[in-house]
Amino acid sequence: MSLRQFIASRKFLRPFSFLKDTATNSWNEIASLFGLDDDVFFNPLHQKIESPVKVILIGAGHRGNIYASYMLEYPEEMRIVAVADASLSRRKQAAEAYNIPDQYCFSDWSEIFNQPKFADAVIIATPDQLHTQPCLAALDAGYDVLLEKPIAPTEEECRQILQKAKETGKIVGVCHVLRYSPYFRELKQVIDAGLIGNIISMQHMEPIEHIHMSHSYVRGKWRNSKKATPIILAKSSHDTDIIRWLVNSPVHDVHCFGNLSWFTNRNAPKGSTERCTDGCAVEGTCPYSAIQIYYRDRKRLYVFDPPAEEDDWGEHILEQLKTTDYGRCVYKMDNDQPDHLTVNMLFENGVTAAFSMEAHVSYEGRRTRIMGSAGDIMGDMETFVLTDFKTRKQTSWSLKTDPHGGGDHRLVKDWLQAVYQQDKNLLSSSIEVSVESHLMAFAAERSRQQRTIEDVRL
Repeated sequence: MSLRQFIASRKFLRPFSFLKDTATNSWNEIASLFGLDDDVFFNPLHQKIESPVKVILIGAGHRGNIYASYMLEYPEEMRIVAVADASLSRRKQAAEAYNIPDQYCFSDWSEIFNQPKFADAVIIATPDQLHTQPCLAALDAGYDVLLEKPIAPTEEECRQILQKAKETGKIVGVCHVLRYSPYFRELKQVIDAGLIGNIISMQHMEPIEHIHMSHSYVRGKWRNSKKATPIILAKSSHDTDIIRWLVNSPVHDVHCFGNLSWFTNRNAPKGSTERCTDGCAVEGTCPYSAIQIYYRDRKRLYVFDPPAEEDDWGEHILEQLKTTDYGRCVYKMDNDQPDHLTVNMLFENGVTAAFSMEAHVSYEGRRTRIMGSAGDIMGDMETFVLTDFKTRKQTSWSLKTDPHGGGDHRLVKDWLQAVYQQDKNLLSSSIEVSVESHLMAFAAERSRQQRTIEDVRL
């Protein structure tokens, strides 16, 4: 059963089969039992948006369209009025999806800022290394910004964006979508209500899943930390942000171990070839066969910009496997991202946290354990178990979620409210805290490479 499928009320206990006398509840039951909010997303400060916020989409790839598609569900709140992307096909698809006139389809983001301001805000979802300049230009031109994470590929550039946001007074929302997932919202509310007392320590794990790892961080555009960003930033800045949010205290010290163990040339099987399409002798048994993943299983095809007609996909995919990095052998790439790492953190309030990022797993969905002075919580993105030390009672609940926990459009909603009301406090995370979570990741990477304990200061 997929981790993303709904776990029926009794089946959800299987991961915690050692528990006794544990009843399954919905969040509404939990909220009623402990006096918490039924709707973890309700914000009394939200207002009805009388006129749609006009937004420019810079970067019309997979993530950019997830955020922009909010318009298709809530056209009364947001309207995409322009798009900038180097790819003609992506520009055309965006123009069709959001009804954008030709004169507002740009091949270069800089063209947008060479003319008078014609919208309220921009969404920046360009590749990681191309975040800084369009963000700075947008702020200088008077636009509010929704910026895909990571903020920027270097610590210096993150600080530049923070400084520019302060100078201009414009709103910068960073796409920490996990803050907007039901799982973490419920976890945050339970912690803040004091149901486990004071947080003493925390363990958090991000299982990337082995195929996801091979796709994005071995074959994909994030495979090389020098050409993109370190994986702790590219993938796990979500997690450094969530840990910082739950602990609710600045971090002081960071320590990290990790390395690339498996996806290296020394582990290439005998008979393997440079590409899976080159007659590889072990293609049929390799778990990372590009032919199996992309051609037979038809997974993660968004990277190929497949033709509109599904009947044309097969030939298109095979051609892509012969000409792009996605068809290359995972053991013969120029990748350098670690496939496992562990980060230890000490916070200003004395809380310690341990974070583990793991590629060699068959599942996705974060795992979280919070140890408190009066109880503890275990969660796996779809289930929770809360234990009260005094009564020894265990209370559990479950929920249905998507890969980002349902957070993508909820984040956009909050950002639109912040832009509409011109109040950055309506965002879950200020740009200052968002930058701090990135500094945690940069410190972890320095520690991993230099075997040091790193001090973090905003």
